[in-house]
Amino acid sequence: MWRKRAIAITAFFLLILGGLLARLVQVQLVETEHFTKHHINLVEASVKQRSQEMVLDNGRGGFLDKDGYSLTQSTKTVLILFPFLQNMEWDSGEIADIMEVSEYNLISAVKNAKEPVVFGGDKPITLTAKQSEKINKLAIPGVFAVDKKYNLKNSFAEQLLGITGQNEELLAKRYPDKKLSYDTLVGITGLEKSFDEFLLPDGEAKLVYHVDAAGGPLFGINVKYVEPGNPFYPVNIKTTIDKNLQEKAEKLVDEQGIQKGGLVLLDLKTNSIAAMVSRPHMDTNNPFKTDGINNYMLKQQIVGSVFKTVVAAAAIDHKLDGNKLTYDCSRKINGDPDPVYQHGMLNFTNSFAVSCNNTFATIAKELKDIDENLLEEYAEKLSLTTIDGWQGDVYHTIDFKQLPEEEKGRVFLSEDAKRDKNYVALTGIGQNEVRVTPLAVANMMATIARGGQKESVRVASEIDYKNGSTLLKFKQQKIPGETISLKTAEKLQHLLREVVVNEKGTGRWFQDLPYEVAGKSGTAETGVMKDGKQLHNKWFAGYFPYNNPRYALVTVNLGVFSDKGGVNPLFSEMVKAVNKHDQDISAKESPVRIP
Repeated sequence: MWRKRAIAITAFFLLILGGLLARLVQVQLVETEHFTKHHINLVEASVKQRSQEMVLDNGRGGFLDKDGYSLTQSTKTVLILFPFLQNMEWDSGEIADIMEVSEYNLISAVKNAKEPVVFGGDKPITLTAKQSEKINKLAIPGVFAVDKKYNLKNSFAEQLLGITGQNEELLAKRYPDKKLSYDTLVGITGLEKSFDEFLLPDGEAKLVYHVDAAGGPLFGINVKYVEPGNPFYPVNIKTTIDKNLQEKAEKLVDEQGIQKGGLVLLDLKTNSIAAMVSRPHMDTNNPFKTDGINNYMLKQQIVGSVFKTVVAAAAIDHKLDGNKLTYDCSRKINGDPDPVYQHGMLNFTNSFAVSCNNTFATIAKELKDIDENLLEEYAEKLSLTTIDGWQGDVYHTIDFKQLPEEEKGRVFLSEDAKRDKNYVALTGIGQNEVRVTPLAVANMMATIARGGQKESVRVASEIDYKNGSTLLKFKQQKIPGETISLKTAEKLQHLLREVVVNEKGTGRWFQDLPYEVAGKSGTAETGVMKDGKQLHNKWFAGYFPYNNPRYALVTVNLGVFSDKGGVNPLFSEMVKAVNKHDQDISAKESPVRIP
């Protein structure tokens, strides 16, 4: 009996020992790089536990403006102090003299520190090249003047560029075949998301000091500099954004009190985004808490009378644009007297200039009788209901989209709506089911300005290696499908200019700008009520200069009372800012004459 009990006890302990050995094999040999469902790299975790380190560059790629200036990162030369300094005598006085700071503050910075610190903390003191050289010549262990990369903390094109974060589950799902550290940053929104695979780090650049369990030196007081050593990575995404224009646009949008909305500025020569601003601001501490996470320049909006441009294009091609025929612009689209606008009888051109609803509701119904699909066809011809952002095959990625968050516009939701004259009348003035993005509206204006040439909109021109050489270029490309003819585009150009030069035109406020403007206004009913009043979307979309188009610009203020604008002064001030910007560039490029 005792023999059987001894055998049982022995077997029990052997089973436990076997389990422990199996677990040890799992931890030490099998799952060292992807332990548990969280894919924890035990080797990395062990090294970090036995070392103190200061990361100088996390290795993730960044974004540049069109001239190569960083939009997301800045490099500062700073002083790094390691914790073991508090246990030794070091020439803090000499360092303080070089930096022209208090020696007390210098010593206090490292006192009781358990990790390496940057002198100055969140507001680091930047060293000059001369100061850096003097400090490093002293060769004091644990004291280093080095370049450290910082993420820029501002609201610069925040929704367009997007955000990153640590998300182990998303990282494993997106890159199941890559060996990445569990704390690798991953792109969550915007360009950070669309270009994420290119931006992934090849490794960190850091200062490392090995310690024992008590935090004491393991291999003396030597601090090692570790970096990936790859001259090509990380890569940078060279965007088409003009940093100066973007900064000015951000400032103007806020000055005009745009709470929800923004602007899009396209460079027509390259059909690329020169500036894009979306409001409200993003809450960087909790991005998904508010609407600030959304880029409203890529979201469907009710466009209102800007859509009359589409109706006008279809009318021109179907001979409904004759100026001999007049329309009663003192009446609403249902025939009732209009209590606000009493324009009287107007022809086609003047109707467009003053944005007469009755004219374009009537023409929309006439177009329906010709072909119920015409409004949709012409919206697509003008790139209003297509995906306008650049897309194409990039290496192994099929149909890569630079702006994957861009929504596609629409004219109707159902076939029945196309056949209903009342719905069609509302559609003709940009109401009912019409939804388009500000980006698409800007590209419509660009298409018209170029005489009917319909192109994709780029926000990135190329991907550059770390050493500055080019990995990949994103070439300009046409949007597939039919477009309007040159003749139709020229007539639309005339109509859009008439909006500005006509004494009663809805764009007459722009007659005295430094660039001649052509464009179309829009006021859309949203159906949303506040304090007993309906909220509206206010628009102005156009291009300039009129005779030699170089820019398309859309300004939009969403969900405001009808008497609240902001878009007209915003449009006006942005045109002035672009003009000054162009003059400054011309002055720099002009050769200096030596008498």
